Amino acid sequence: MPDADWPNDERPRERLLAHGPGSLSDAELLAIFLRTGTPGMPVMALARYLTESFGGLRGLMTASRRQFCGVKGLGTAKYAQVQAAMEMARRVMDEPLRQGDPLRSPEDTRRFLCSRLGTYPHEVFSGLFLDNRHRVIQYRELFRGTIDGAAVYPREVVRQALEFNAAAVIFAHNHPSGVAEPSQADISLTRRLKEALGLVDIRVLDHMVIGHGEVISLAERGLM
Repeated sequence: MPDADWPNDERPRERLLAHGPGSLSDAELLAIFLRTGTPGMPVMALARYLTESFGGLRGLMTASRRQFCGVKGLGTAKYAQVQAAMEMARRVMDEPLRQGDPLRSPEDTRRFLCSRLGTYPHEVFSGLFLDNRHRVIQYRELFRGTIDGAAVYPREVVRQALEFNAAAVIFAHNHPSGVAEPSQADISLTRRLKEALGLVDIRVLDHMVIGHGEVISLAERGLM
């Protein structure tokens, strides 16, 4: 059925306004974002096709430009829209951890790190650098790798921490597999970094591993 022939109360936008965004399926939310379909494929049919082809919204929103634009009906304009929407969401999540603000709670930190690292298709190792009152000095993505891992160099981490005049740091990295369980290599790396930074009186407060919607703290696990 063409989109224009749907009853008003069954159209995604009208349902969102009447019942809230939580009442819509992933495909319906995507249909509102896309606004129009393609020749021969109404917008809802296109939205369902895309969510199935990419394995859900996450797969679609984190697809590379080549993958995204390789789908008929999707081009650079819609890819730019997706990237802008993702960045706006990240900035909303970043607000509790603006530069100069103290860390308010572990949950604020988790949400911030999830928003920054949770959607990468490759591994990224980052540091949240803090002053002696645990106020945010800088967040920095330090090393990028592949889907399997990222090489981390303690000497470079120490250099960055000294450059920011940090008193403490929280490390984080993502697991593109979506499984947040820390590996033995993660634990060993954390201890090496803690030892290296300890030589210059910089404390490692935590190392968080980011999965799909899950964050595991090595400090809470007693693995530091």
